[in-house]
Amino acid sequence: MRILVAEDQQRVAAALARGLTREGMAVDVAHDGAAALYKARVVPYDVVLLDRDLPVLHGDEVCRTLRAERPGSKILMVTAARSTEAVVDGLSLGADDYLPKPFRFAELVARVRALARRSGEPRPPVLRAHDLELDPGRRSATRGGQVLDLTPKELAVLEALLEAEGRVLSPEALVERVWNEALDPLSNTVRMTVMTLRRKLGEPALIETVRGSGYRL
Repeated sequence: MRILVAEDQQRVAAALARGLTREGMAVDVAHDGAAALYKARVVPYDVVLLDRDLPVLHGDEVCRTLRAERPGSKILMVTAARSTEAVVDGLSLGADDYLPKPFRFAELVARVRALARRSGEPRPPVLRAHDLELDPGRRSATRGGQVLDLTPKELAVLEALLEAEGRVLSPEALVERVWNEALDPLSNTVRMTVMTLRRKLGEPALIETVRGSGYRL
């Protein structure tokens, strides 16, 4: 899951990015509205976590523009304003959900996951293939009833492969889905993560390497 955190307070943005990363999400950060809009135009984020009071370009304008240009984008607007009028105003701009500050991090994660589930085709709460099961909400996976000891990135790669339902995912598609903009495109991180995940899934092997194309389950 790829998330954009648009928050001008750098300490808050860093804390949100760390927390969401621990939840297995790939997180990019923008500290002003212009940067947020630029990144959201380049990357098809699953959810944009948008602070309303952004400098340079106000969050309202970011929300309005994204809704017009990328109608499929899921926007969770965050603001210190808690009044009913503020909530109605934010939703009328095109936000899919509205979360007033301060909030509990667990609620934020739940809302982000709920919005991500609404993007694209509906999917079941637990993903299954063969004797493999992945519960994205609980961040746990099993094979043959045995719990798999997977890192957040391995879980995210497995989730992407399960969602592809047998289609081949290129390394570039996995980078876009699982890693953030800080990943060096020349690194072998994707290959090594898939290799480790394949080993942890055990035998018979479930992940196939399609030469010159990518990977599929």
